[in-house]
Amino acid sequence: MNTFSLDVGVSDFQEKVIDASRHTPVLADFWAEWCAPCRVLKPILEKLATEYGGRFILAKVNSDQNQELAARYGVRSIPSVKAFVNGEMVKEFTGALPEAQIRTFVDSLMPSPAEPLRIAALEARAKGETEVACSLLQDALQLDPANETVQLDLAEIHIDMRNMDAAAVVLDTLEHQARDTSRVRALKARLKLVNAGTGADPTALKARIEANAGDLDARLQLANTLALAHDYRPALEQLLEIVRRERKWQDDAARKTMLDLFTLLDGDPQYEGLVREFRILLARTLN
Repeated sequence: MNTFSLDVGVSDFQEKVIDASRHTPVLADFWAEWCAPCRVLKPILEKLATEYGGRFILAKVNSDQNQELAARYGVRSIPSVKAFVNGEMVKEFTGALPEAQIRTFVDSLMPSPAEPLRIAALEARAKGETEVACSLLQDALQLDPANETVQLDLAEIHIDMRNMDAAAVVLDTLEHQARDTSRVRALKARLKLVNAGTGADPTALKARIEANAGDLDARLQLANTLALAHDYRPALEQLLEIVRRERKWQDDAARKTMLDLFTLLDGDPQYEGLVREFRILLARTLN
């Protein structure tokens, strides 16, 4: 046993596993003396704990002597390894996996070396320093090229900077392999919205509509302009009015734009009621 591998029981599980995981990932290995696969897995875990030099802690829990813990964490067969991060169990595996698979499991718990740069980029973006944020995110990707969150943050910054082709490349690459598919869809919807923007004067567009309520092109341009300004309710109202007046106009452009806005706003609690309201209104209009 070494500094990074220790025996843990009911009395010190909170301190050495839950509390400790707020600073360093902890693997809780539930094992028993009579368990042959446990005897295979245990030395591999101890070896990795030493090799990783404190980047994770191995907490060995004798399930026969700590049945309360085993029951609390749903241990039904052993060996059973539970990973704790920030006080919560986040991942687990059962059985004596090969060392390569265990390494992959452990590595997935490690904080990305890109994270400090990503946080700095978010802070720069909040200050309006988009070029600085973009540069920081590109540096972050040099450290962790497969980091999906950094890639999505970069795509969002590209949209802010109107680097539309660069944003499209990132999103197209992630479209069929991303874990956060909802964010990919939302960013693609935002990209589509920005591409559709005309830069027209909203006052002039409103004047056109007042002069001719059937000017659907002005309504669509106004809807896109309002949506780009995050003024979503009047944007959706204009789109709904187009659907009411001429549903199939420009190959269902208004309905499709409404669906894009729903995708963009889905998952944001402040727009939950708005999206629900206009989904209902659209359904009633179509039916």
